[in-house]
Amino acid sequence: MKKTNPEARPSWRETSLLDETEILSDFSLRKGTSLLLGRYSLSEVIVVLAKKNFFREARKRKLWPLDYNLDSSEFPLQRFQIFYREKKPENLIVDLKIKEGTFQPKNNEFLSSSELSFLILEWLTLQNPLLGFSEKKPALPGQEHPGLGLGKKVLDIFVYLARLTKKDGLLAFPAYFHNALLFSRYFHFLNPEKQGEILAIPKAFPQIPFKQLAWIVYFNCLRWKNDKIYEWKAEEQIYPLNKTLKAFFDSRVYKKKVRQIQGNLQFAIDWECLWRKASSSGEQAQS
Repeated sequence: MKKTNPEARPSWRETSLLDETEILSDFSLRKGTSLLLGRYSLSEVIVVLAKKNFFREARKRKLWPLDYNLDSSEFPLQRFQIFYREKKPENLIVDLKIKEGTFQPKNNEFLSSSELSFLILEWLTLQNPLLGFSEKKPALPGQEHPGLGLGKKVLDIFVYLARLTKKDGLLAFPAYFHNALLFSRYFHFLNPEKQGEILAIPKAFPQIPFKQLAWIVYFNCLRWKNDKIYEWKAEEQIYPLNKTLKAFFDSRVYKKKVRQIQGNLQFAIDWECLWRKASSSGEQAQS
C-alpha cells in the first residue's frame, strides 16, 4: 500500500473530522482483499486513526511520518502494520492480525445456543522502535522494544470498528500470560475458571513485580499446589458489546465461580528454575 500523509488532507486532521456515520457508512458493502476487513480503504483507516488521536500520540513520541502495509494473502485473516518512516522490520510500530468471524460457545448453559459474531484479534504488537530496554526497565517476554503506552486508545479503535460492523464483541487469544493479565482490565475469559486462574496468580504473589511474574510464568517456573508445572494456555478472552454477553459476565453465577476459583487455587515459585533459565537466556527476569 502506498504511503499516505494525513497532513496533506485537511478533512483528516484531528481537529476537523466528519461524523463517524459519514466517514464509513458509504463503504459498508464494499468488498475486496485490498481493503481492511474487506471494507475500508487506507484513507478511511487513517480517518479513524486521526479521530482517535493516534497520530497526535505518535508525534509526541517522535514517531513521524508513518508508513503502512496491509497483507491480505490469507484473507479473511489480514495483517495490518504501521511503521515509522518506512516499511522496515526495525521501524515497526503496530503489528496487527485481525479478522471477522463467528464463535459458538461450548459447554456454556447461558450462551451455547447462540452463535456470536466477533472482531477477532489474533496478534497485536504495539512498540516504540526508537526505544530500548535497560536493567531498570527490562523487557516482557516477546518484547523487542518498549510498548507505546497506547493500549487503551488502540482498544477504543477496535471497539469503534466492532460497533460499526455490528459485532457482539472483540475476541482475543492472548499468547502470553502477561497479555491476558493486562487485557483482563477490559476483557473477560469466557471460561470463569480461566478468569479465576488469571486473577489468582498475581494475588498469590502481591510482592512480586508484574514483569518478574511474567518471566516466571514464561520460563515455566510457576508450580501448582501439587508441584506440577503451570503452563500458560490461551483461551477465548472477550470484550463484550451485546447485552447478552455483558449480562453473562456481570451475572452472579459467573462472578461467584470466578471468586471460588480465585480463592481455591494455590501456587508456588521454583526460584532455582527462574535463576537458571534467566541466567542462561540473558534476560533480566530477576529485577
